[in-house]
Amino acid sequence: MTRVLVVDDQALIRGALAALIRAAPGMEVVGEAASGVEAVALAAETRPDIVLMDIRMLPPRREPGQPVRDEPEAIDGIAATARILAEAVEPAPRVIILTTFDLDEYVYAALRAGAAGFLLKDTPPERLLAAVRTVAAGDMLFSPSVVCRLIEAYAGGPGAPGVAVAPPVLDPLTSREVDVLRLVGRGLSNPEIAERLLVSVATVKTHLNRAMAKLNVSSRAQAVVLAYESGLVTPGSAD
Repeated sequence: MTRVLVVDDQALIRGALAALIRAAPGMEVVGEAASGVEAVALAAETRPDIVLMDIRMLPPRREPGQPVRDEPEAIDGIAATARILAEAVEPAPRVIILTTFDLDEYVYAALRAGAAGFLLKDTPPERLLAAVRTVAAGDMLFSPSVVCRLIEAYAGGPGAPGVAVAPPVLDPLTSREVDVLRLVGRGLSNPEIAERLLVSVATVKTHLNRAMAKLNVSSRAQAVVLAYESGLVTPGSAD
């Protein structure tokens, strides 16, 4: 059973998403949150497998007569995602960002925060459910081409095109782990990396998992970001 936490500041959307999840075989809603702060608290309490996270949320309404100093803290979906993943007990939940804004900067912020997926709110119900299943199975909901386009647009790594030497931030990695991270950064899938390096897919997964643990990144998306921001991979560089 896939346990889902639904987060949206609009009650109508939140309720519709929750109803959709409850009606889907093999899924259950473990909580509904109307703010980023509430999402962080519920994620810690319920330990969901998946969090459907609204990217933009307004501060909670203040009741008449409530002192300003008592207003709850307001954080958006990106900040809530980062906090949930930082405070999670393993296994950490996987976060799918939901937004009405098809803007690259939001996708990039979601990648940096550790989100495992990104969907527009006008996504058809069947596709949203498929996305939940995909992410719950451990896959990303970003195509390699989209990831690379975003990184090239927003991350200017310090290295020069074609540089093959690992930067100091990657010193904890073995040479093979660096090779795998470089190819992940170029958008290759695990089978493609295995074919390129003449190793098994299981070996690729092992190297990538070890590299991510050493670098303290929690998702493949964050590994891609780090590969670019460190200069290991640069826009326009050759494989």
